[in-house]
Amino acid sequence: MIREGENALLLGIDTCGASGSVALARVKERRLVLLGEATVAGRECAAEIVPAVAKLMENAACAMEMLSGVVVVSGPGSFTGIRVGVATAKGLVAARALPLIAVSRLAVLEGVSGTGCAALDAWRGQMFVGMQTADGWRERLVTAGEFSSTGDSLQMPEPVAVCEESVAQLLETVAEEVRIVRVVAPGAAQALEYALDRWLEGRFDDASALDGHYLRGSDVWSAVGMRDVE
Repeated sequence: MIREGENALLLGIDTCGASGSVALARVKERRLVLLGEATVAGRECAAEIVPAVAKLMENAACAMEMLSGVVVVSGPGSFTGIRVGVATAKGLVAARALPLIAVSRLAVLEGVSGTGCAALDAWRGQMFVGMQTADGWRERLVTAGEFSSTGDSLQMPEPVAVCEESVAQLLETVAEEVRIVRVVAPGAAQALEYALDRWLEGRFDDASALDGHYLRGSDVWSAVGMRDVE
C-alpha cells in the first residue's frame, strides 16, 4: 500500500448534495487517472454509501487493503448528507490508518468553474457563498438580500458559479447585476482532483478531530472573521 505521493490509490466520497457519489483514482505522474465513479441516491446515502464503495473497488479490481487515502467533501450542504459522508470517511481511515483530506463543496464548485466565487442553496432564502479574496478563500452563510456586487451589500467577485437552479433563480430575482455561470454539480471525482495538490504535498487532516463543515455560524464576517477552508 502506498500512503503518499505517486501511484497512490485514492477514494473520494461526496454526500453533501441532492445525490451522493464515490470515485476511485490512481495518482500517476502527478495527475489523477480515474478508475471509476458511481452515484448514490440522496435518500439512500446512509444505507448505500458503504456498499457503493465496495462495488466501486470490486469493479476496479482493487481490494480495500490497496487504498492509500480518502478524500471527503465535508460540507456545506445537507446536514444528514454531511454526517453520512464524514462518518463513512472517518470509519474507513480509522480501520486502516489511512491519511484523510477534507474539502469544501463550495471550493470544489469554484475550482470546477474557475469563477472566483460560488454559491450553494442553504434553504430558507439563504445561500452558502465562497469567494477568493485578498486574504485567500473565504466562506459564509448569507441571506439573498446581502448578495450583491454593488453598494453596501456583500462584495464579491463575478461571475458566480452555481450548480442548483434554485440558487440561480434566487440570484436572478434579488441580484440582477450578478452574472451567473451554471455548471454541473461537482461530485467525488472533482473532489479528488481538487485535493490532488494537497495529497502530493502531504497536507492531511486530523481524522479524529474532523467534523462536518456546516457553515452555520455568525451571520456577519466582520464580527468573527471569515472561516478558512481548503
